[in-house]
Amino acid sequence: MQTTQIKKLTLAGLLIAVGVVCSAFYIPIGASKCFPIQHMVNVIAGILLGPWYACGMAFATSLLRNLMGTGSLLAFPGSMIGALCCGLLYRRTKRLVLAYAGEIIGTGILGGLACYPVAVFLMGQEAALFAYVLPFLVSTLGGATIAILAIGALQKTSLLGQFQLALSTRK
Repeated sequence: MQTTQIKKLTLAGLLIAVGVVCSAFYIPIGASKCFPIQHMVNVIAGILLGPWYACGMAFATSLLRNLMGTGSLLAFPGSMIGALCCGLLYRRTKRLVLAYAGEIIGTGILGGLACYPVAVFLMGQEAALFAYVLPFLVSTLGGATIAILAIGALQKTSLLGQFQLALSTRK
């Protein structure tokens, strides 16, 4: 295994751990639990590791949270779509603002809509098509704001560029 892959897997493991450990901090909004730290982790992963790592990490974090009883099935579509959109937009444009927008639109709108069939068919809940959009938007806006602050601090100290070079996501 190459050194870069080991670094990426190590960072992915650390970010998954942050997402799982911080799952005790959530905001109940309607029928869903909103986890802003998960969205912060998604943005950091999308920027530093890319879309596929970010999506895989969102899946792993959601799975662990569900196994521990701190999450719900709604975590899967919400977090995975947002992480994927964030990573894809950043990979394509290298613009942080679009990475943040990808997380917000991917989780808040697309993920919120994707939760409808999960809630109705897998969880047996009655729900309207747009029932999860507002709660997911609130959650992802909070997480994206935390990510903006964290990424901004990394930029000011030149650590963002150093991380990207070490992980070979920026040339």
